[in-house]
Amino acid sequence: MSWTDERVELLTKLWSEGLSASQIAAELGGVTRNAVIGKVHRLGLSGRGKAPAQSKPRRQRQPRAQRRSVVHTNVGNTVLKQVIDEDAEPDTLPQIRPVQIESIVVPIEQRRTILTLTEFTCKWPIGDPGSDDFYFCGAPCDIGKPYCEAHAQLAYQPSNDRRKDRKSR
Repeated sequence: MSWTDERVELLTKLWSEGLSASQIAAELGGVTRNAVIGKVHRLGLSGRGKAPAQSKPRRQRQPRAQRRSVVHTNVGNTVLKQVIDEDAEPDTLPQIRPVQIESIVVPIEQRRTILTLTEFTCKWPIGDPGSDDFYFCGAPCDIGKPYCEAHAQLAYQPSNDRRKDRKSR
């Protein structure tokens, strides 16, 4: 099949009327949709704007639920807890306040550095990692678990407790 002047003229007319490449191919016969698209491009026919869709009134966006996150930071045996309103302006964020969650005394001989941790020792960090007195708990723990029993209770909350905490905010 060749593109005769009559077929090119019909293609141009049908294209300007807004028919799809598939409809034009069916109308012309003996050509594929891709052949029509290729010819349209080679002829440099302008792209057609889509027919105006039925305009629906835009729905008013509901305000996003306030997002908050809780940050825990270990400083010695004190856990600093901060609730952050993620939508708040940076200068209105609350200050971190220390909250004594549980006082766990770690004997000096039990304390570990990163180099002395093993798969059987608690890897709960205590203190500021940038300071010289930073250490890990080092208490015995079950194989495959990163924390001793006391620190595991701090680290892992039952999912129901987390849901209740989220709802109360």
